[in-house]
Amino acid sequence: MLRSRLNEEEATIPPASDGRVPGADPLSCVGRVRVRLFTEWLRHVYPFARFGDKVSIHYSCDIGRQVAPRIDLGSGVFLGRDVWLNVVAGVPCSAPAIILGDGCRIGRRCVISARNRVCLEPDVLLAPSVLIMDHNHAYSDPNLPIHAQGTTTGGKIVIGRNCWLGYGAVVLCGKGELVLGRNSIVGANAVVTQSFPPFSIVAGNPAKLIRQYATVQQ
Repeated sequence: MLRSRLNEEEATIPPASDGRVPGADPLSCVGRVRVRLFTEWLRHVYPFARFGDKVSIHYSCDIGRQVAPRIDLGSGVFLGRDVWLNVVAGVPCSAPAIILGDGCRIGRRCVISARNRVCLEPDVLLAPSVLIMDHNHAYSDPNLPIHAQGTTTGGKIVIGRNCWLGYGAVVLCGKGELVLGRNSIVGANAVVTQSFPPFSIVAGNPAKLIRQYATVQQ
């Protein structure tokens, strides 16, 4: 079905003046080369906890070298344009705080911010502008600016394998462990603050279970 749709869209592209259908921009290869060079630079210069094979990281991504030891990237991971991987500084822990399993694909402008542990199991797909954060800004002292109060202790987040988070979705964990079961789908702009079982379709703010589209096989 997807292939037929693509064929229909290609058929609507007007031909060039000489009758040929225009191809890709010849300069697009420059961007691909920049991505490849940037990815290899990160692989050899940044001390990641793990850096798998066939990783692709866009050169506009924001990943600090000082937090690289707490970032674990599996094989086949893709990070789109303007992705930010942030790990809270000053936490006395050396274990990986951000884990992206094999085949994870992170859309442009996504933010993953971890204090404790944010784990995306293999083949998780994030649409653009998704936010995943296992902590928050502290604000208990009204006499101090919020930016000067540090962060809450937060919790942990696990996004199960093959989940799909739609455009602008937010996953926040204030305490404990938030688990989104495998093969779940999160609607656009949903705000997830609690766990859901596998094969869930969730939507809304706060996100609620719409239905389970399959059952877990034993």
